[in-house]
Amino acid sequence: MSARGKARRRAVEILFEAEQRSEDAREVMERRRMHSDSQVSPYAEELVLGVTMRRGELDEYLETYSQGWTLERMPAVDRNVLRVGAWELLFNDDVPDGVAVAEAVSLAKELAGDDSPRFVNGLLGRLQQMKPTLLG
Repeated sequence: MSARGKARRRAVEILFEAEQRSEDAREVMERRRMHSDSQVSPYAEELVLGVTMRRGELDEYLETYSQGWTLERMPAVDRNVLRVGAWELLFNDDVPDGVAVAEAVSLAKELAGDDSPRFVNGLLGRLQQMKPTLLG
């Protein structure tokens, strides 16, 4: 797995933990840095901070284009994989759109249920199509 792939996975783990504990993701990230051997790379931090700062906007896009799925109904892992993927797709110009979608699908295959990769691919694919309208 590439360094960015590991950073994406770490970001999803931190966001998932924060959501499950009803804590701020920045606090979870700092706690991991101080009290564990797990590294939080600069890119993982960028992802966590980016998702945290734009979470309302990301969640609105995800819910709007998820075709009948509310965020609350989505499995928590899927929700956080989607947030990371959507942030990279919409707000990180250093990552090509296709790579952002493919990496999120890969994370869903690794971390989530059997139907998750197809769901993540479909939803992020819709966001990719709508990107010019969303950000224009």
